[in-house]
Amino acid sequence: MQAAGRIRTYCSAACRQKGYRQRSRNRYPAEMTSSPRWVMADHKRPLRVDGSPASSTNQATWTEFSKVAKKPHGFMLGGGFACIDLDHCFKDGKLQRWASRIIDAAPGAFIERSVSGDGLHIFGLLPEGKGRNYGRVEVYSAARFIRTTANVWARGELIALTNTVKTIDEMNRAGKLPSKLTPRR
Repeated sequence: MQAAGRIRTYCSAACRQKGYRQRSRNRYPAEMTSSPRWVMADHKRPLRVDGSPASSTNQATWTEFSKVAKKPHGFMLGGGFACIDLDHCFKDGKLQRWASRIIDAAPGAFIERSVSGDGLHIFGLLPEGKGRNYGRVEVYSAARFIRTTANVWARGELIALTNTVKTIDEMNRAGKLPSKLTPRR
């Protein structure tokens, strides 16, 4: 049944579903969806397709995007794939200045909202290395699970994040990063 005032764009429910699946597939950069680094997710816990625990260090527990696309899912970082996690970077619905400066240092990057809706994930490329935690900013490039949402904040590509990390380091040294989460009121 067609809603009043809406123009029908699909010939059938099957075609509409096919279109939805195609759009869902295209929400992430192709480098991510073509890499078998996906797992299902129970909140922020990684799971194999069979429901057993997945490991960020055991590739045998990962799968293809198509097998998890319709369920809550996440991505295993490493092998060049990295994520900068900006926690609680919105205040009253507006992006905070510190987060805006970091995003400006990642032009053209793919960015999604986090599960909470109050944070952002900047996906890109970095050599594998130890994770860095700056309080509300975390940088991961190896052996780490990131719960993804496909809630795109900025459509983009996987860019080199080296300069973005340099900006974060500079901001940290200058005391321009929030050091920890402040309690919500």
